[in-house]
Amino acid sequence: MTPVVEVDSVSKLYGTFVALRKVSFSIDQGRCYVLLGENGAGKSTLLRLVAGLIRPTHGSVRVFGERPQDARDRIGYMSHAPMLYDEFSAEENLRYFARLYRGRPCMAPAAALRAVGLDAALKRPLGQYSQGMRQRAALARVLLAKPELLLLDEPFSNMDAASARQMLDLLAGLRAEGKTIVLTTHQRELAEPLADFLLTLQAGSVVSLAETAAGARR
Repeated sequence: MTPVVEVDSVSKLYGTFVALRKVSFSIDQGRCYVLLGENGAGKSTLLRLVAGLIRPTHGSVRVFGERPQDARDRIGYMSHAPMLYDEFSAEENLRYFARLYRGRPCMAPAAALRAVGLDAALKRPLGQYSQGMRQRAALARVLLAKPELLLLDEPFSNMDAASARQMLDLLAGLRAEGKTIVLTTHQRELAEPLADFLLTLQAGSVVSLAETAAGARR
């Protein structure tokens, strides 16, 4: 089976700063890869390359056998920032983003919110949501367009333990449905039960790629 993602000897330079150094790995369908590393290790840069938001300086990235820019309809990207409007309710946000996907089959906004455990009838503005609710609303935005590959940058960021567990359960359910998930996190102990593989970056280089015990059993 062709890998969902193939990263081949990729380097990314910003002027003289090397964000990624000759990174190579592949991602199989229906699996969860967790990217680990300190701030500045290159995790977010790597995620943005796979999403097609930036291009490599050297090397190549293929997603579903294509350039990432040509596979965007199959990719869902959730940035570290929620990319939602604080003055709108969650459903109003999703209705707005659904219009941007005109011509593509999308989930109904209310259904996307239900999928992440939020009530579409909740009318208060997103700016009044807890951090956990905001992150789930951001995930609902990603799910609207029914992506096959989910790229999630710090989905557990600033969550309390209960909210982080809810997010983890949501992602486990999505992987069980056959979604391929790549996420970055500083919270290895939280994400490890979900992970099939742990990829650790240091100063822009891959220092380890290891299958987890849970991944070997699945």
